[in-house]
Amino acid sequence: MSRLKVSLLAIGGFLGIVALAAVIKVVQINHLVNLPQDEPVTTVTAAPVLNDSWQSRIAAVGSLAPVEGVTVAAELGGKITRIAFDAGSTVQAGDVLVQLDTATEEAQLRAAEAAVELAKINLDRSRELLAKSTISKAEFDTNDAQFKQAAAQADNIRAVIAKKTIRAPFAGRLGIRRVNLGQILNPGDAIVPLQSLDPIFADFSLPQQRLGQIAAGQPVRVVTDDGTDDTGAIAGADTATNAAAGNAGAVFEGTITAINPEVDAATRNVRVQATLRNPDERLRPGMFVNVTVLLPRTTKVVAVPATAVLYAPYGDSVFVIEDKKDEKTGEAVKDAGGKPVQILRKEVVRLGEQRGDFIAVTSGLKGGETVVTSGVFKLRDRIPVVIDNKLAPVARLAPNPNDT
Repeated sequence: MSRLKVSLLAIGGFLGIVALAAVIKVVQINHLVNLPQDEPVTTVTAAPVLNDSWQSRIAAVGSLAPVEGVTVAAELGGKITRIAFDAGSTVQAGDVLVQLDTATEEAQLRAAEAAVELAKINLDRSRELLAKSTISKAEFDTNDAQFKQAAAQADNIRAVIAKKTIRAPFAGRLGIRRVNLGQILNPGDAIVPLQSLDPIFADFSLPQQRLGQIAAGQPVRVVTDDGTDDTGAIAGADTATNAAAGNAGAVFEGTITAINPEVDAATRNVRVQATLRNPDERLRPGMFVNVTVLLPRTTKVVAVPATAVLYAPYGDSVFVIEDKKDEKTGEAVKDAGGKPVQILRKEVVRLGEQRGDFIAVTSGLKGGETVVTSGVFKLRDRIPVVIDNKLAPVARLAPNPNDT
């Protein structure tokens, strides 16, 4: 046998072995592919869809302003001889704050009072002489005018002395004083801020479209973070009211007391003013606040925890947990332990208002369903799941974060 034949036989044998190995491998892969495989079960947290009634409201941002607030200033110039207040103290209307030097005015007043007394004596004498027709009526009128001029001069000096005794124009809390003992004040120089803190105004703006929904006397809720560890409770309100606050922080209630009669032509907003009780003086003028106007109507809503929503550009969705049905019989499929097998159904939803940790669903869900509440970004439709809520996030309408 020639070498060529031997080589051809060797190559043919090798190719036969390779073809046989390939056929065997294909058969094995097809067998593995056709074997029934159970998809792994995913552990999820879940919560039932919330059926609730939410009171309609309008949210806005605003700032606090005093009912009365001024910077007390000197009306007349002079040297400070006494400071009668402590910075940060509370004063009543009419309390003396600062006394200016009035030595010159007091000396002038004594001279003016002496002139008044002399003019009074001359007037009385003239009246007696006029009754006896000893003097003319013109002379009596002259003495009467001199008396009135002297009295007016004395009153003018008393007014100057009174203006140099600077008093609180209304009751309130003083700020940091801006003057020192012995300082020479000029007219208009600032002495100390004075603010009336209880009650206090909350000023905010609303779009003109909301004008027909608000009226004087409507309740408002004001929330502000004053930097303290506050539970968000409303002073004097019951537990249900506090639970409905929907925000953490110090919460205060008040009413709308004034609505501006004109709409701002630049912003198309109308300014609204609410009055709040502030007995503890926790609210201070200039503070930023979140204002909620409570409307008289309530709306029934279907809500889910905000963590249950899978946000996407083409539409938001949630995963509903339901029992797996047999495609032929329509009966629930059960596992080896006899429990129904649960799977996910991806449901496209339309979202509405958000309150606290919940968000309203206007379409796509109904009450009684159960939705996945965490890790929705890694899930897909129709996969089997098991519920384990040991580490489930707690959703509240009125959350109170421990670390803000």
